[in-house]
Amino acid sequence: MTTFINKLTVQGDVNEFLAAKEPITAFMSAQPGHIGNRTLRNLEEPGVFVEVAHWDDQAAHQAAVSSQEFRSLVAPLAALATPEPGLYEVVEAGARLQEDGTYA
Repeated sequence: MTTFINKLTVQGDVNEFLAAKEPITAFMSAQPGHIGNRTLRNLEEPGVFVEVAHWDDQAAHQAAVSSQEFRSLVAPLAALATPEPGLYEVVEAGARLQEDGTYA
């Protein structure tokens, strides 16, 4: 499983941002390999959100974000929020980084 985490700092109207995000969430939720997602809001900074989405693997996420439909849906968000995206994997307790970049 791969986890996508995206911190979004809203510069404009929060409600406009939330409305613009809805079709993106619907699109991503319908993509092959999408397991689930959740949006979190920072309690101390109400214009800061974190999107957490779980995918079967990195390839499934990449296929979704590289589509033309995704690019057209996400374009309006660029004027409303600054993204800080990243893909993550679970590191089990006691795991150590191996020379090949994996954890065991």
